[in-house]
Amino acid sequence: MAALDRVDVLRQIDAAFPESPVILTLGGTAREMLAVAGRRPNHLVNLDAMGQTVGIGLGIALGRAEGRPDEKVVVVEGDGSLLMGLSVLSTIGHLRPANLVVLILDNGVYLATGGQPTAAADMDMPAVALACGWAAAWTVTTADELTAALVRTAATLGPVLVRIMISTRQIPTSFFLEDPVILAEDFRRWLRALPMVTPLLTSSPDTPAPTAHGTDRPPMLSEMERRIVDAVPAQLFIGGRWQESSAHTRLAVEDPATARTLTAVADAGPTEARAALDAAVAAQDGFAAMPARERGEILRRCFSLIRERADDFACLITLEMGKPLREASAEVAYAAEFFRWFAEEAVRVSGRWASDPAGHGRLLTMRHPVGPCLLITPWNFPLAMGTRKIGPAVAAGCAMVVKPAAQTPLSMLALAALMAEAGLPPGVLNVVTTSTPGPTLSGLFADERLRKLSFTGSTEIGKTLMAQASTNLLRLSMELGGNAPFLVFDDCDLDLAVDQAVVAKMRNMGQSCVAANRFHVQRSVAEEFGRRLADRMHALRVGPGTDPTVDVGPLIDDTQRAKVRQLVAGALARGATVADGGTTTGDGPGYFFPPTVLTGLDTKAVMYRTEIFGPVAPIYPFDTEADALGAANGTPYGLVAYVFTGDLARALRVVESLQVGMVGLNKGMVSNAAAPFGGVKWSGLGREGGPEGIEEYLTTKYVGIEA
Repeated sequence: MAALDRVDVLRQIDAAFPESPVILTLGGTAREMLAVAGRRPNHLVNLDAMGQTVGIGLGIALGRAEGRPDEKVVVVEGDGSLLMGLSVLSTIGHLRPANLVVLILDNGVYLATGGQPTAAADMDMPAVALACGWAAAWTVTTADELTAALVRTAATLGPVLVRIMISTRQIPTSFFLEDPVILAEDFRRWLRALPMVTPLLTSSPDTPAPTAHGTDRPPMLSEMERRIVDAVPAQLFIGGRWQESSAHTRLAVEDPATARTLTAVADAGPTEARAALDAAVAAQDGFAAMPARERGEILRRCFSLIRERADDFACLITLEMGKPLREASAEVAYAAEFFRWFAEEAVRVSGRWASDPAGHGRLLTMRHPVGPCLLITPWNFPLAMGTRKIGPAVAAGCAMVVKPAAQTPLSMLALAALMAEAGLPPGVLNVVTTSTPGPTLSGLFADERLRKLSFTGSTEIGKTLMAQASTNLLRLSMELGGNAPFLVFDDCDLDLAVDQAVVAKMRNMGQSCVAANRFHVQRSVAEEFGRRLADRMHALRVGPGTDPTVDVGPLIDDTQRAKVRQLVAGALARGATVADGGTTTGDGPGYFFPPTVLTGLDTKAVMYRTEIFGPVAPIYPFDTEADALGAANGTPYGLVAYVFTGDLARALRVVESLQVGMVGLNKGMVSNAAAPFGGVKWSGLGREGGPEGIEEYLTTKYVGIEA
């Protein structure tokens, strides 16, 4: 690994933080920092560190946070000293001071003891920090990486750790440090300047420590949960091998029920994305030549392994995504089913032989895999959306690069390990986890070796990707946003409609592209429907998904919760009434929002035309069938609609008139591995699942034969 010169590093640090408080460990770090920059009022040198410097920095950061929240407090510590106070990383992860920056100068030895090796060389300090709940952590080995990291620290809220790999050259021993008495007086001067010192010292010992999300902290992971998380490879999977990113950066994975970091995985950049495509290209021809039955048998083995490990996969999904264990188990079964379906479809791919209608020869059509694919999966169904794309790609004979959502990469990494175990050849499946998908993947679209893009996500991002894909005219499959209408006619079974409304709205806490978004209810039954639905929603139990008694888990993150809260507030401002739910304090850990029913809505509210992606059911009365169809179709989206009626003739009329790709007739769930999933208009292109699903990964070749 490359190493930077300590003096050059300290010059960069001094230039990056000319006014910020900088706490230095007594020894080589402090001596050379002072030699480089000269003694300044913002420097505090800690005497006899022994791992205490980071803890002192924590106290100063908390103290200055009230009066100067935007000013960073910088700790410069050595790797050996940090090991002696490693437990403070966990404390910082709990308190999460937004202004603390810790810079670890790592040379792998204790200089004070003649260069004896430290244990830090075998420890991934950024990974430890992220696992403890820090906001960000990186390892840097070059001057450019250090510059970029120092810039990123200024834009990051929460504690940041940067591990800087430096050379092991000896420090100058002739530098004279000030008298310890002077240093002690400096420390007292700093303490007197902290506005939070007095209340911190005089607060009751019974007062809970403040946290980023309130005062109540849930229990840590159970032994079983920690085993499941730790069993997931936390690296990139490229060419059949697990590897770190070239920048040695890590991506934190958070539990949305607790706002705690579960673990950290490799954070890829353009170099790794290109390597993943190289591996897919290298594997493509050999995999395409593999007999279809063998590819199907691989999928069949994968299906069996997922079913065997269903409980572990369900727990993993719940921890990284938040959905209740019952729903996570259902997702695992659904995900496995795609592998079973496409294992059987693999052997059904065939061409056609026909006679020329004019009698001049024969017409032969052949089917071939489209070639290397880029598959981008969402966070809301982290396992099933992966198998829905990977299954047909494997069945058709396509190698691929998969980019899972940054919020939920663990399920895909676990799946990659499972598929390798099942015998998938190296390079066929490559998994790249990244916090910067735009810059990381942009170069792939300019590479003519990439032949297909399959994307599930928002319409806005889908449009951007379509433009990028046009460079090389990629084949496209896109499952995008929705604004699903749920139509309730007065001739329906109202009990059934309410039951299925809960299914269509509350599955995955409403965070689904097929979630019912607008409840259009015939006016004669609208009040009764609203009352029954509010009663049902009120009875749902909200809490961490790992609790088997819970019905509704958290939203994926605070950004999504803020969006839902804003949509509800906007509706209320335009005259809507809360039948149930509607408010959340935001206190306490986790990103929860209560199941909510709204009535009396204005159709001009933003909520009416926005995909909510949360547990909110707005009810809009209508009078006639024509009114219902006009409302249902009056949107640029067309993914799914739900229709509840007891009149067969009406059912056929409405179903035929709806401008959507899927309809649930008297049912609130349409997903099925054997059915084509997809939408029209702004909701996407192509289909996933069913016999149509494999067509997206095949091309047709025609051969004209003179005979």
